[in-house]
Amino acid sequence: MDGGDEGVVVAPIGDESMCSNGGAVDDPRRPPASSGKAAAGGGEQMDLEAYVALYTGRTRVSRLLFVAERCGNEGMQLEALRMAHDEIKKGEDSHLYREVIAKTGGRLGPLYALDQTWVDMVDRRAEARKEKLENELNSYKTNLIKESIRMGFNDLANFFYAHGQLGDAFKNYVRTRDYCTSSKHISQMCLNVILVSIELGQFMHVSNYVSKAEQTPEQLDPITHSKLRCAAGLAYLETKKYKLAARKFLDTGPELGNNYTDVIAQQDVATYGGLCALASFDRPELKNKVIDNINFRNFLELVPEVRELINDFYASRYASCLEYLENLKPNLLLDIHLHDHVETLYTNIRHKAIIQYTHPFISVDLHAMAGAFKTSVAGLEKELEVLITDDKIQARIDSHNKILYARHADQRNATFQRVLQTGVEYERDVRAMLMRTNLIKQESILRAAKKL
Repeated sequence: MDGGDEGVVVAPIGDESMCSNGGAVDDPRRPPASSGKAAAGGGEQMDLEAYVALYTGRTRVSRLLFVAERCGNEGMQLEALRMAHDEIKKGEDSHLYREVIAKTGGRLGPLYALDQTWVDMVDRRAEARKEKLENELNSYKTNLIKESIRMGFNDLANFFYAHGQLGDAFKNYVRTRDYCTSSKHISQMCLNVILVSIELGQFMHVSNYVSKAEQTPEQLDPITHSKLRCAAGLAYLETKKYKLAARKFLDTGPELGNNYTDVIAQQDVATYGGLCALASFDRPELKNKVIDNINFRNFLELVPEVRELINDFYASRYASCLEYLENLKPNLLLDIHLHDHVETLYTNIRHKAIIQYTHPFISVDLHAMAGAFKTSVAGLEKELEVLITDDKIQARIDSHNKILYARHADQRNATFQRVLQTGVEYERDVRAMLMRTNLIKQESILRAAKKL
């Protein structure tokens, strides 16, 4: 291991799947441009119609408004606002309609100016509908019929939800709990509360009501179980518990299908679960729980980029893996749930890749390693310094010759330390045995008082 030796590595000690370190040369595949979304602040413009077609309900509008806010491209912003405008006019949320009109600022032309006639009509109809529902609920309360009261609160909550009054919708969904007479009613109540809580960003409530739904006496149907897995995964993702989030998404069954598109699409399950797993799982977990997971494989097939980057990471084709990640990054920054976690997840994945790259070898040429990770030697040195300081890599850097040397533990010294520790424990045990023997011999042991 002469410091002036040219070459990357010597003495590989890992399994054979690690041997193609870097993979920039031996893997001819190039990551395709990702579909369905587009770069934030530039790049290929996303197909907004294909993107929002994955969702239904209020989340479709929420995602369009989020894209408009974050994309940094005026053309895409106006297109997102136009589609949000058209989607809102299919519903009854006049407040959200006014908000979108204010954001357009007249840039979409006279056809997308404030339609005061429509607003007044919706508001009048809403007021009459609200009064009718409240009168019906009061009538049900007078008659003391539990099922009717439950349905009354549920109808009122649905009304508030449709009109964007999420706080009132949450309160009325929760009130139905006292009038639920079956496990199915309880699970439906929990799903309704979870839906509103996700839109409100109250993920503590999401976790609580997922637990309540799972504690129902009767076994949940597969679709409901999958919905709860996704909701729990989003709650863990929000609190940066990526390993727990990954497990929830990986446990989601194929029964989910398109049954939860008012919250999450199947493609999101693959993306969220795959990235969280890469950032938090070790190699055996990645193999057993992701790559060999037949159910999750069905989701991964919908997002080939995520599938390929996971396979590349496991096969140590880091150049290809990191290129897939870079292609996906602008898209993920436009995701309403993932945008705040992209940098953290990417940093964790990159650090794991660097650790995995260096693990099988005694020495590594930093020039070759920098080429594999598409970075400069100086930048790579800084990353390695952080990992060495955090004790994630046992190594030292030869800054002059640009070589990383593994720092293996002194086996001889460790053996001596274990022997000395064993001797200390043996002496302690013998002393304790001798003391007990002497106490018995001198009849100095206090016996428990006999019960009268």
